[in-house]
This record gives sequence, structure tokens and C-alpha cells, in this order.
Amino acid sequence: MSDTFRLTIAQLNPTVGDLAGNAAKALQAWQQGRDAGADMVALPEMFITGYNTQDLVMKPIFHQMALAAVETLAQECADGPALGIGGPVVEGGKLYNGYFILRGGQIASRVLKHHLPNETVFDEVRVFDNGPLGGPYSVGNTRIGSPICEDAWHEDVAETLEETGAEFLLVPNGSPYFRGKMEVRQNMMVARVVETGLPLIYLNMVGGQDDQVFDGGSFVLNPHGELAVQLPVFDEAVAHVDLIRTPDGWRAQPGDKAHLPDEMEQDYRTMVESLRDYCGKTGFGKVLLGLSGGIDSAIVATIAVDALGAENVRCVMLPSEYTSQGSLDDAKDIAERLGCRYDYVPIAEGRQAITNTLASLFEGTQPDIAEENIQSRLRGLLLMALSNKFGEMLLTTGNKSEVAVGYATIYGDMAGGYNPIKDMYKTCVFEVCRWRNAHHRPDWMNGPKGEVIPVSIIDKPPSAELRPDQKDEDSLPPYEVLDAILMMLVDGEASVAECVAAGFDRDTVKRVEHLLYISEYKRFQSAPGARLSPRAFWLDRRYPIVNRWRDPS
Repeated sequence: MSDTFRLTIAQLNPTVGDLAGNAAKALQAWQQGRDAGADMVALPEMFITGYNTQDLVMKPIFHQMALAAVETLAQECADGPALGIGGPVVEGGKLYNGYFILRGGQIASRVLKHHLPNETVFDEVRVFDNGPLGGPYSVGNTRIGSPICEDAWHEDVAETLEETGAEFLLVPNGSPYFRGKMEVRQNMMVARVVETGLPLIYLNMVGGQDDQVFDGGSFVLNPHGELAVQLPVFDEAVAHVDLIRTPDGWRAQPGDKAHLPDEMEQDYRTMVESLRDYCGKTGFGKVLLGLSGGIDSAIVATIAVDALGAENVRCVMLPSEYTSQGSLDDAKDIAERLGCRYDYVPIAEGRQAITNTLASLFEGTQPDIAEENIQSRLRGLLLMALSNKFGEMLLTTGNKSEVAVGYATIYGDMAGGYNPIKDMYKTCVFEVCRWRNAHHRPDWMNGPKGEVIPVSIIDKPPSAELRPDQKDEDSLPPYEVLDAILMMLVDGEASVAECVAAGFDRDTVKRVEHLLYISEYKRFQSAPGARLSPRAFWLDRRYPIVNRWRDPS
């Protein structure tokens, strides 16, 4: 029996639906493994189709073409190491999330996912059937167990594999980022190696898909939970893991251990990578946004430049008579610091034309939110005109606090194709602006280093500037109060009584709860945005639009 086993793990970025492109990436990784003398090359869960495919994978022609791509790969990889790759499996008229082991020009083995996640962003029970508990597969004289993603979060699959002869565990994953996720993964996988006494290779994909970012961070554990290898987060990587047979079973040899950045950096990078891949995978090379001189558009502009480069970002100031000189100065200042295009498009003339058009219908009424929203919607109209004319995707800039309580104008400042800060509360926006001014990572940030966001933008009171001397706190509780309540109501699903017990004024909590529920229709029509938490406004939290229930406590 061989005393060594070289496993090449490929932490790569697939694109949903790009079967040929994903297969080409898989083949290239296999060739790297072959050239390095690997016994097996492994790719993540559902790699051939990309992940998360949602209902697309149920389309017969799609999963048929995916299987054909896997079969072609098997033929191309006939002479060399085995190849493990995730993809859809059809058996007995049922559709499974599967893992193919390609060897000798054919599909030698298949693993079917047993536990299907059906919470947060996952609807796998709706899409796939549950596979049976199975045993390991063989590569040469080595028996390998592959719990697919969720299967490794449960004891039974790994224990069954160990009891039926698996010598180590290879776990292919499509595990998206949320704050603190890496620690959760590592703790769960340590439990599996302690229970089974087997080494475990946790292989995750990287890259953005709609609201989700797969953050990689693949790692290798020896029995007792010892970390042998740690791949970087967010970056594509191919690594060769050497396992040695000892009297006590297989052990992974120590390898590189990448540094894991702190939570703030991971959040910021998630927003950058999500926008970069959303644009790259949908075909948008350039973006534009309304630059108001406020903090939200400032951080979105910075994210956009870091993701795409200054030459691919257009910032547009659309002032009205209520726009302060400070906002005009700040908007131009940040555009110049970032090095992106800056356009100045006053809305006064267009606003007056709309006011004149509506004058006879509005006669006898007092100016109110309707007139304020005309400004926002006119800005949306002009920005969309630029988007249509020049093929630049419009970014929207509402933070999670505003998205939660509807403090944004539908068909106005909510217009756009993507929102990088959709899952970041306002208080966190201030923190991340300060972080970005103090940190620069040239390997993944395209923007300049240094203080790119003027301190005057960070320090001034937030305002929509839709009427004289307007401040956000005229309409909302202070953001530190609002965010704390929202974190309880949204992220914690707390009751009103629990919020009051935590020290918040009941009338304020009830008002926030009311705004949260009546704004559901706006969120239903809003652009997707980067997911930073397990309770993001997209797939994580799905509430009815028509909803007359209110917490009576």
C-alpha cells in the first residue's frame, strides 16, 4: 500500500451557468495537479454549474448539459490523477446535489448530498432530493469520504463514512460569507475530526454570486483539531496537500497558513468582491452613482473604485437649491481623491419644469414629501439616462438602516442595479470609512491609499438635503439608537418587549417596528447587495408585503 497521498485542492471562482468556463477552470487545476504529481485534484461543491444555482438547476436541458460537461472532463482527464468536482446528478427521475469522482476517462464514483440546507439563503429542499447515507470511494488503494458541505455539519454522515472505511474526509463546499463564519466552520469541522479521528480537508469556493460572496479560506485539520494548512480568504488558490500514512492512520503534513484578516477588513473586502464579480459576471465594465457629498455615497464610490478602478467609475453631483456648499465641496473632493470622473448636473431647471407641470393638480395643497421626492426621482431619472446612454450600471447607496425603515425614495435614490452597502448599518458605515482611510491592500484594492474619504464627510450630521436645514434625525431616531433597535428586531427577531427590557423607549421601538413592516414593498423592489450577515434583506429574511400583524407587547 502507498504511504503517501498528494491531494491538490483548487479554491476557485466559478460562474453560475458558465459550464464551458467552469470546466476550463477545472481542467487547468487538474493539469496543475498532474504536473505536481497529485493522486487526486479536488474542486468545490456544484463547481461545474456554479453555485448557488437556485431554480436554474431544475431546468432539464441545463442539468443535462452540466452532466455532459462532466463526462467530457472525465475524458480530458483520463491520463493522470483522479478529479473530484461537484455538479447535479439525476438518478431514478430525482435530482441530487452530487460530487463526481472522475478517473480513467469516466465517472468512477458519485456522492449524493444527504442533508439539504433549507434556511437563510438556501432552498435546497425545494431544488434537490436527499441522497442516502453512503460510504467512501476509492482512489487507488485509498478510501476517501466526502460529506458535501451541509453533510459535514451533522454527525451522522462523517461517522458513517468512518465506520465504512474512510481514511480521511474531503469536504467540498459552497459556503458563503457572513460575519464570523470562519470561526463557525472551523469549530464544526474540529468536532468532525475529534468524533471520527480522521484528517479533514475543508475545500470552499471563492467569488461573488448575486448577494453572496464565497470567501474560500479552505483549511486542513489533523485528528484532535490541529490546523495543518490554511488557504487565504477571498483569493483563488491551488494548493498541494501531502498526507502520510502512519501507524495511527493518515496525517496531513504541515503547509502554508495564510493570515486571516479581521472582521472589518473581511466585511469591506466582501463588498468589494461582490461588486467586482457582479459587474464582471453580468458584463458591466463600468458603473456610475449619484455623489451627494454624504457618507453613504462616499463609501460606495470608494468601494467601486477599489473593485473596478477609477477609470471605470463615474460620480455625478446633482444639486438642488437645498444642497449645501459643504456637500458640493465634499463631493468634488472625494471624486478627485479617488481619481474618478466627476460630473456636475444641477436639477433646478428640471425640477421647476415638473413643478409647473403639476401646479394645477397640486393647487391648494401645502408642500410636503411629494415635492421632496420629486427631487430624488428626478435624480434617479437623470442617472438612469446616463446609465442607458453609456452602458454604465447605476449603483444605489442606501445603508441597511435606511433600507430597513424605508428612508429612501422608491424610483428615486433606490434606482440602480446593485447596492454594495445594503447589509451595513449606518453606524458601521462610519466605522468602515475610518477603516478604509487607515488601511490599503494593494493586492485587491484598485483605489489609492491614504485618506480617500474626507473627514468632513464622516463628521457632518447626515442629511438628505431635500428641504432647508434637514437632518436625518428630524425623521428618525439617532442612528446609534435606531441601529441597536434594528439589530434586535431584524437580526435577532426580538419582540418589542425584549427591546424595551434592553432599555429602549417603547414608543420609539413601536415606531421603528411600524416603519420596518410598511417598508417591505420597497425592499421587494430594491437592488441586490452584498450579504454581510445571516439576516440580510434578500434571501435571508422573507416577509410578506401585505402584513397587518404588529407585536402587541
